Amino acid sequence: MQRRLDTGDRAGRFYDEQVLDRLNERMREFVGRQEMFFLATADRHGECDSTFRAGPPGFLRVFDDQTLAYPEYRGNGVLASLGNIEENPHLGILMIDFLRDRIGLHINGRARVVEDAEMRATHPGLPVDPVPGRRAVVWVEVTVEEAYIHCAKHIPHLQKAPAQRRVAARVGARADAVGRGTDGGLDGRLDGSLDGGVADRDRDDWGTDDFKRKGGDFFGAAADVREGRRTPVAGREPEPEADHGSEPARSEEWQQEAERVLARARERAPEGAGQPFSGWFR
Repeated sequence: MQRRLDTGDRAGRFYDEQVLDRLNERMREFVGRQEMFFLATADRHGECDSTFRAGPPGFLRVFDDQTLAYPEYRGNGVLASLGNIEENPHLGILMIDFLRDRIGLHINGRARVVEDAEMRATHPGLPVDPVPGRRAVVWVEVTVEEAYIHCAKHIPHLQKAPAQRRVAARVGARADAVGRGTDGGLDGRLDGSLDGGVADRDRDDWGTDDFKRKGGDFFGAAADVREGRRTPVAGREPEPEADHGSEPARSEEWQQEAERVLARARERAPEGAGQPFSGWFR
């Protein structure tokens, strides 16, 4: 694709100047204050899944310049990301700071699923949340293979809304859902008013197992199934273990192609041309 669109030189400079095989000090500081990230995984066939993880600052733990981990909590039982990691350990993490620096950080690496007890034995300082829904069931430990910037060009600058504004928006959304007849599992009721009670529940929803407080049937999917407008998707049957040794991994092919691009870029670059770009995370 780089050859087709003639971006090889530009890509080569980016690989040379911005892509690291570890987290430098500024990257580690950036990770340590993030409250959310986007996660991409794929199964053994390359079928992809994307999801979202969030928690208090530092929930994505940085242990050293090549190792980090995040907790997995009780969810809907599908375990799509964990299942993919068991089949294919390669994952991608994208963190975006919408609030302060308006910059992003990509981390690609290999992951393994670690039991909570094992992780705490290795790292005894990990926090323990007393709320059951906020306790880690397992952890995902990531070995960093690539870390690089996501530039600010198309990142919007956002601000956290005051608590009362969040509550008002939430109640308005629920009222609209009731009016549409897809009340998100609210049974035609509005869950509270704009007093402190709703604000308290808004703060406490993180980690809840309560169906309605989690959003219920917000998009009306269950209603579609009941009314025959959609056929439910059956769970995928387990498949035989893939023979990963029979052919080279696609990641190796991608790495070889990247190395060829870098070699061409170095050959074309004039000696001593300009000062190297220090980069946002340098």
